[in-house]
Amino acid sequence: MSINYKDAGVDVAAGQEEVKLIKTIVEKTHDSNVLSAIGGFSGLYDINFKNIEEPVLASGTDGVGTKVIIAQKMKKNDTIGIDCVAMCVNDILCQGAKPLFFLDYIGAGKLVPEKMAEIVKGVSLGCKIAGASLIGGETAEMPGVYNIDDYDLAGFAVGIVDKKKIIDKSLIKEGDILFGLSSSGIHSNGYSLVRKIVFEENNFSLDQKFQGLEKNLGQTLLEPTKIYVKEMLPLVEEGLIHGMCHITGGGFYENVPRMIPNGFCAKVDLSKVKRPQIFNLLQEWGNLKLEDMYGTFNMGIGLIFAVDKNDEKKVMDHFKGYDSIYKVGSVVKGDNKIDLKY
Repeated sequence: MSINYKDAGVDVAAGQEEVKLIKTIVEKTHDSNVLSAIGGFSGLYDINFKNIEEPVLASGTDGVGTKVIIAQKMKKNDTIGIDCVAMCVNDILCQGAKPLFFLDYIGAGKLVPEKMAEIVKGVSLGCKIAGASLIGGETAEMPGVYNIDDYDLAGFAVGIVDKKKIIDKSLIKEGDILFGLSSSGIHSNGYSLVRKIVFEENNFSLDQKFQGLEKNLGQTLLEPTKIYVKEMLPLVEEGLIHGMCHITGGGFYENVPRMIPNGFCAKVDLSKVKRPQIFNLLQEWGNLKLEDMYGTFNMGIGLIFAVDKNDEKKVMDHFKGYDSIYKVGSVVKGDNKIDLKY
C-alpha cells in the first residue's frame, strides 16, 4: 500500500489554504518599500533612504515563550502575534532603530488554516502598531515534534538607524534623568513561573475571576505586550535619548545594567509606580520574595530610558496627557550599575 505526505501528518493543501486566508491581512501592513508579494521565496524591501546619511541596519529576534500555552488553553490565538512583534521591535528600538519589516515563524503539530490565520492576524496588528511591514514568514507542520494542538511562535525584526544616532552606553552620563513607561501587564516573560504558580501550586482555572482584575485570569495573562515604538521614536529622532532598556527576561536586575556604562549606576525608585494587580496576586499565590519578582517580571514598567536633566521638560511635554510615564530615578557614579528601590 502506498502512502503520501498527508499520511505522514503533513497536509500541503492546508498550507495553501492558510496562504489564501492571510494574504490580505499581510498585505495591509506593506508600505511602498515592499517589493515582494506573499508566496515568493523571500521578502524584498528597498532600503534606499536618502534622508539617512549613514544607514545602519538593526535586527532582533525573539519568541513569546510559554505564553503560547495560555493562548492554546484559552483557544484565543489572535493576540499572541502582537507579543511576538513587540518583543522584537522594542529591543531594536533600544538602539534607536525604526522598525522596517518583520518575518514570523510558526511551528505546529497540525496545520489548521483558520488557527494559523488568527495567529498571523495578531502579528499583522503588531506590525501596524510598530509601523513595520510583514514581508514574509514560515509555517511548518511538524507532527512528532509538537503535539497535535500545540504550536510555537517566533520572529525577527529589522530596523534602520543613522550611524550617528545609534543609542549606546557612551551617551550615558552622571545626572541623566531616568523615566519609565508603564507596561500593559506581564508582557511575555516569566510565564513558566506564572504557569507553575497558577496551575501546579494553586490549580486555578483560567476563567476564574479575582478581586482587582478587570478580566478573568486567562484574559489577564494574555494581555498583549505593549509596543513603545510610536511613543519613543520622536524623542529618538530629536536626539534626546541617552539610553534605553526593554524590561524583559531577568527583570530590572538584568536589563537596566545593559544600558549603563562601567563606573555608573542607575538609581531607580519604583515605589510610586502603579503595579498591575496581577503581580500582587502572583506574589501572594506563589509566596515570592519581592526581589525575585523584580528579577523576573516588569512589575508595571516595560521600558526605561535616560535623558539629559536639562531635557526633562521636553520629555514631559511630549508625554503630556499620557498618564503612564514615571520619573523613576537618575544616573549616578558607582560600580553596581543598578540600585533598585521598590
